[in-house]
Amino acid sequence: MRRMVAEHRVHPSDLILPAFVREGVGEPVPISAMPGVVQHSRDTLRKAAVEAVEAGVSGIMLFGVPEESKKDALGTAGTDPDGILQVAIRDVKAEVGDELVIMSDLCLDEFTDHGHCGVLDAQGRVDNDATLERYAEMAQVQADAGVHVVGPSGMMDGQVGVIRDALDQTGHEDVSILAYAVKYASAFYGPFREAVGSSLQGDRKTYQQDAANARESMRELALDLAEGADMVMVKPALPYLDVLAKVAEAVDVPVAAYQISGEYAMVEAAAANGWIDRERAILETLTGIKRAGANMILTYWATEVARKLG
Repeated sequence: MRRMVAEHRVHPSDLILPAFVREGVGEPVPISAMPGVVQHSRDTLRKAAVEAVEAGVSGIMLFGVPEESKKDALGTAGTDPDGILQVAIRDVKAEVGDELVIMSDLCLDEFTDHGHCGVLDAQGRVDNDATLERYAEMAQVQADAGVHVVGPSGMMDGQVGVIRDALDQTGHEDVSILAYAVKYASAFYGPFREAVGSSLQGDRKTYQQDAANARESMRELALDLAEGADMVMVKPALPYLDVLAKVAEAVDVPVAAYQISGEYAMVEAAAANGWIDRERAILETLTGIKRAGANMILTYWATEVARKLG
């Protein structure tokens, strides 16, 4: 009876798998703060992509982890056509073609030696406009590698418009933009720092949003839509379900929510201690995100959950 009258259901096609690929490794590297999640080698990434397709997952969001020696102040590995993220895009494209929507993180933080999402000025502050030039280059090389969707996550002012122009001017009009329109400066990103080998010094409060603010999110959302965002995202998911609901009600484009590393780690840690029912908790969190209005959910459980739902 409950199943018959359920108002909201999570479907495999709602799910997107975030995946990390690390340069220079032959075997996957476990992420200690995210049990069950790894930094993939190129070979295991291809396998993970195939498994996602077979489970019915719709998309994969790729994050590149370069060798430490290749990080620099400008994040040049992020715009190298042979950089690890671009290589990973080509690998997945060759393996699964268009059976999986291939998405890529368009940000500098994995590639900079200071760990920030942009270029720093002489005072050590993120230079918004200098960063936009780098984002335009990143969009072009990711599109050249065969990505279907770019995900600008750096929260720079004007990033969506600059990326849209860069893609259109290089013949990539069909590459979509999933804008991280609402991204908060959250404590729940902690495990992600390990996942991408972050070199972050300080914090990102000058360009990510304040957890106390909701109206600010709607202004950021309106700007991204005006600049040409095809889809929009709220990140994190669970602490901001109220914001997600407002966004979903306000827009007529697809809405994504990212169930981030800290959300994943909390459930896994509690389940490992026997404090909660793991499978029920996972599905309950995803159902809550769907109920709040997300059309798409980025979750590290994507393939596992899709298999069970299928």
